[in-house]
Order: sequence, then C-alpha cells, then structure tokens
Amino acid sequence: MRLRIYKRKVGALLLALAAAAGALALWGGGGGGGGGAEEEAAAASSSSGSLSAASSSSSSIAGGRPSNASWGPAAAAAAGGAWWPPENETLRLRSLVYRLNFDQPVRQEALWTAGAAAAAAAEEASVAVVVQVHERAEHLRLLLASLRRAPGAEKVLLVLSHDVWSAELNALAAGVDFCAVLQVFFPFSRQLYPAEFPGTDPRDCPRDLGRAAALRRGCLNARYPDAFGHYREAAFAQAKHHWWWKLHFVWERVRVLRRRPPALLLLLEEDHYLAPDFYAALQALWALRRRACPDCQLLSLGSYAAARGGFGARAAKAELKAWKSTEHNMGMALGREAYEELLACADHFCTYDDYNWDWTLQHLTVRCLPRFWKVLVPEVPRVFHTGDCGMHHRQAACRPAAHAARLDALLDANRRHLFPAAMSLGKRHALAPVAPHVKNGGWGDIRDHELCKSYRRLQKVLPVLIPKVNVVRQL
Repeated sequence: MRLRIYKRKVGALLLALAAAAGALALWGGGGGGGGGAEEEAAAASSSSGSLSAASSSSSSIAGGRPSNASWGPAAAAAAGGAWWPPENETLRLRSLVYRLNFDQPVRQEALWTAGAAAAAAAEEASVAVVVQVHERAEHLRLLLASLRRAPGAEKVLLVLSHDVWSAELNALAAGVDFCAVLQVFFPFSRQLYPAEFPGTDPRDCPRDLGRAAALRRGCLNARYPDAFGHYREAAFAQAKHHWWWKLHFVWERVRVLRRRPPALLLLLEEDHYLAPDFYAALQALWALRRRACPDCQLLSLGSYAAARGGFGARAAKAELKAWKSTEHNMGMALGREAYEELLACADHFCTYDDYNWDWTLQHLTVRCLPRFWKVLVPEVPRVFHTGDCGMHHRQAACRPAAHAARLDALLDANRRHLFPAAMSLGKRHALAPVAPHVKNGGWGDIRDHELCKSYRRLQKVLPVLIPKVNVVRQL
C-alpha cells in the first residue's frame, strides 16, 4: 500500500516535470513529432542565432558570475559558495534550455547533408558523433581540436549534449566550423533543479543515514536506500539519467537525424581524445563487420590498454570480443537495431541498482537483451582519455593538455601506420556472456527509476502549448 501511494506521488512529480518539459515532445504543426518541412525551415530560420545570443544574454544568470565561468565547485568558491542561481533565474534558464531543445538550431547543416550523401554513395556508414558534456571546458577544447584535424570529420553531425549551461562551453561549440553541429541540453539536470528532485531536495535523506533513523526522521526517500543502505546522491545519479535521455532524444527527436538517419552513433564523452584516423578506422571496422561479423551489435574505437611503442601491422587489425563495460565503453558505436534492443530493456536499465550506465548495460547483456553483445575493437585504439580525472577519480592535479601532448607524440611517431585501407580480423576471443562482477548501488530511489522510465514516454505525450516568444529577449 505504501509503495503504491509513494509511486502515485512520484507519478504526480513526473507529470509536473513533463508539463514543464513539454518542449521536449518536439511535436510539429500536425502532431506526431515530425512537423512539416515549411514549419521546420521557419523554426530553423527564427532560431539560427538564438544560442549565441542566449550565451551573451545569460551572463546575468547565476547572480552575476563571469560569463565564461562553468558551473561547479571552482565557480562556487569564486562566488562565495553561491553555486546555483536564484530560483527565478533557474526558471528562466529552464525556459531557455527547453526552447533550444525545441528549436534545435543546427549550424553548418549543409555539411551533414553532403556528408550523409557522400557516405551513401561510397557505401560507408553515415556517422553522428554524440558527446556527453558536463563542465570540463579544457577537456572539451582538446576533444574538439582532435576532431577538427581528422579527415572525414566534415562528414559527421556533431551533437553536444550538455547537462550544464555555461557560456564558456557554448563558446567552444560556436567555434566548431568544420562540421555540422547541434547542441542539446539535458532538461532534468541538477543545475536546472538545484533544490528539488532530480537535484538534491533538502528533505531528502543524507547518504549515510541508516534506514531506521531515516524512517524516524521522515525524509522523502526513507524507504528507498540502495543495496548497500545508502541514499541517492544527485551528482552521481545524473550521469546515468543524462546518458539514457540522450540516447532517446538523439535517436527519436533530433529532427535533422529523423530526416537523414545515421547508420551509426559514435558515443563519446568530453574527456575523450581522437586519433587523426578515427573516421577512417571506424569505416574500416564497419566494412569488416559486414564481412566477418554481421551479428556484431557494437563497434568500439577505445581501449583502456596503454598505447605505447610502434603500432606496426596491429593498426590494421581488429579483435572480436564479448562486450565488457570495463573495456569497451569508450568510443562505442551502435546502430538503430542495437538501440531498439535497448529500448525493450528500458525497465531493466532504469531499475538496476547501479548508478553507472555502462555497468547497467553489462547487466542487460546477461539478463535482458536477446543476445549478449559482440564487439569489434581495433588492436590499436583510436579513442583515448585525456587524463584520469572526473567522477571516478580523485587526482589532485588534472593536466589534460599534457596528456594530449603525449598522445600526439605517440600518434605522430606512428603516422605511417594510421589510415588503414582496410581492417582484418586478428584475434577471435572466446565469446560468452559476461556478467558484472559487482553491483555498485547508488540507484535505489524509486524517483530515479520512474524518471528514467519516463524519458521515452515524454517523447510521445500530447504537446504542451509553448508560447511562440523569444526566450532570449525575456532574459
């Protein structure tokens, strides 16, 4: 009985969030999400400059912080601890984010149109590169620089999916002039909901409060600790939410991709770094898949094995493996079929008690998906990390530029081995399902479960009428 009552409360919360995020439905004039060509052209025309204008106009948000400052602890310290903006400014920022997700201004779209056509003519895979961006501007700067120098990058659509509004990050995105680029914004971020779920509600239970004490206190989520007895931490839960929302949004609601669906989504994060031949290597893997492993669901350009020494013939060889989250979560490329299989496992993904999206996927490969995943991986990786910094690392010093310089030296020394005309299958490893060896918790709160499951439904709800006003001018 208590569970049903709590779920009704969660349902009411999600309904309110859905109403606030009505723009995410992205319905056109006749409903159904597609809209007519004329309406989409008008929307693109009316919003083509809205993002850059919004970036300059939003400098007042967050109580007068510098316009190029990212959100985060450093900004909080500089602002005397005032990390989150006042409530009225938060509401304005939500409106701006929803408006931009609705309008979807694509810069240099003609490059994507030409690139997709060229890929089809050459029997290559059309590629959308989707980057999950948090707040590390220096890492993103390096990633974009590595993408800029790569032949073939002009053919991709670059989608930057943000969970922090930052003028500095927006400026980096605006500097991308070598390919088509679209920015989208996770609409349920901690920045947009700083004092309520999905952020941290002051009535939430502290992480380490015991369940009995939590029940006596009556905090909101007292009945829903994780498997280890801990209560949710919004900072950790957000990454899994963002990853799942992004996957739905890009496949289902990005209009430019609905008009010209990509063969592959290449999933990156802001702290990744690309080899100059990443695009050529991805196409070579795609061709190898057709020849040697048509039932391989994934391609992966990254590896956590240290890259050193001479590449030699290994640069043109790939391995066939069972997918493992600890090895193949960097530079994953998947097509629509793999995405559809994941959709069928949405409830499993959204209720499995692990705040890591990749470990959750590992669980799905043995408990829900029709087949465990097979992956083709180049013996020489084409995606790297720019330093061990971030959510899972506690290094005091983070020097991504120094790390990138070392990678550049390695890649320059092996340039003659890059850009293989084709890839061959070097090693076939034993293929068997791989179960996660541990569950990490951090995902026991029923509110996280229900919000996560709602992302697909939010794409299909009846549209909430959005005033046809320029949000930027209101700011």
